[in-house]
Amino acid sequence: MTAVLDVKGLSARYGRVEALRDISLSVAEGEFVAVLGPNGAGKSTLMRALMGLVANSGEVTFRGAPLPRQAPDACVARGVVLVPEGRGIFAPMTVAENLELGAYLNNDAAELERRHARVFGLFPRLRERRSQIAGSLSGGEQQMLAVARGLMLRPKLMLLDEPSLGLAPRVVQTIFEIVAKLNAEEGLTVLVVEQNANVALDRSQHAYVLEAGRVALDGASSELRENESVRRSYLGY
Repeated sequence: MTAVLDVKGLSARYGRVEALRDISLSVAEGEFVAVLGPNGAGKSTLMRALMGLVANSGEVTFRGAPLPRQAPDACVARGVVLVPEGRGIFAPMTVAENLELGAYLNNDAAELERRHARVFGLFPRLRERRSQIAGSLSGGEQQMLAVARGLMLRPKLMLLDEPSLGLAPRVVQTIFEIVAKLNAEEGLTVLVVEQNANVALDRSQHAYVLEAGRVALDGASSELRENESVRRSYLGY
């Protein structure tokens, strides 16, 4: 399979603290890949480094061309979209206004309407709340909005950083089901950082385990589910 995202020797630091050390991974076209690991393993730093939001070294290519350093807007223009940890919605604005900001690169009114229809079809609750202030939504609805806003950009690669954080299990299942559906039916390439290893391994095809800023394990998600160290550390059995 052709690698859409290819990472070689990626390191990142905050001041003197090295958060990532010599990370190498790849994501193939149309693949759903999970990154697992404990708090402090460097999972969110990995996502920020891919988007150029933290100083880093190493090689990161997307569809054969280097992703620009420290230029998240250029990454977005290339089709790489990050749904950040903590949702990052614009709380004082309405649901509809948040979605419109998600499509800021589009200048075609008809295309904008198609994108609205698509995300409202995926998240009917957002259609019902399109005029509601985003900050007044429940935590689950805010996460749905964050994912929907990312989809408004029609990404070629979607990066999801801890989408289950603080959410009820039913909401987590709903969000992962929608992302998995887009992966299976539309070929959306997905890289997700997730502490909920059960749901991440259920939905992904391949997974990496980070420990202390390094890749400790990687392989098919079905195989990692049966790995004794993964079972003990992340799956609880």
